[in-house]
Amino acid sequence: MYAVIKAGGKQQRVKPGDVIEVELMHHDGDRVELHPILVVDDEGKTHYGKEAQRAVVVAKLVGEQKGDKIKVFKYRPKTGYAKKQGHRQLMTLLEIEDIKMRTRAPAKKDAAASEEEPAEAKAAVPAEKSSDEPPASE
Repeated sequence: MYAVIKAGGKQQRVKPGDVIEVELMHHDGDRVELHPILVVDDEGKTHYGKEAQRAVVVAKLVGEQKGDKIKVFKYRPKTGYAKKQGHRQLMTLLEIEDIKMRTRAPAKKDAAASEEEPAEAKAAVPAEKSSDEPPASE
């Protein structure tokens, strides 16, 4: 089973047991649920769109580290302008523990019956309000 998730503005294909790097996440606790999920493959059956929205990827926070250094060089010809700069993005390491497909509970018949009763009651209420008396005029 694998899933394609979107985290930190990037898409990554993950499966249980993978350790991935995402941009720094501020978090509470040691477990994270990742959303949105773009595609889920469940034993050869692919889910996408609304079906994939039911899926949840559970990850364990492993640690934080700095990413690779990126060199930034700005240059304007014939002016003597040259600027060199570097950047290292902070990254969070996540270990993918599980990919779950939530199942919807079947609709209860009692709930459907209770929804029909108010509709009948609403139809009866205007009939009760109407009377033979003419409306008051000023």
